[in-house]
Amino acid sequence: QVQLIESGGGSVQTGDSLRLSCEASERTFSNYVAAWFRQAPGREREFVANIYGNTGSRNYADSVKGRFTISRDNSNHFVYLQMNNLKLEDTAVYYCAARRLSTPANLYAYWGQGTQVTVSS
Repeated sequence: QVQLIESGGGSVQTGDSLRLSCEASERTFSNYVAAWFRQAPGREREFVANIYGNTGSRNYADSVKGRFTISRDNSNHFVYLQMNNLKLEDTAVYYCAARRLSTPANLYAYWGQGTQVTVSS
């Protein structure tokens, strides 16, 4: 069982930056795909970005490309989401998630508790 703990959320203004962190309990975290999802009030949870533990390959939702960067530190079991030029529509609860490399895509078995990001004008 992998435990994920997010931190770094907060309230900012449009154009500001935030960095979210996610600490994993798994020592061999390089065997996992790590991802960030978000859920805004009244909307379904949506994919934001992911990063493969073995290759470092990254994928982003179109809505965040060029503004958000996902990275990871396998040795310290952390995944980060650097969010720049934040917009009002980025307001959401952000969740860290992970799945084993061998698990089919989009079947993330492990989730953090979420961290709130609020962007205001």
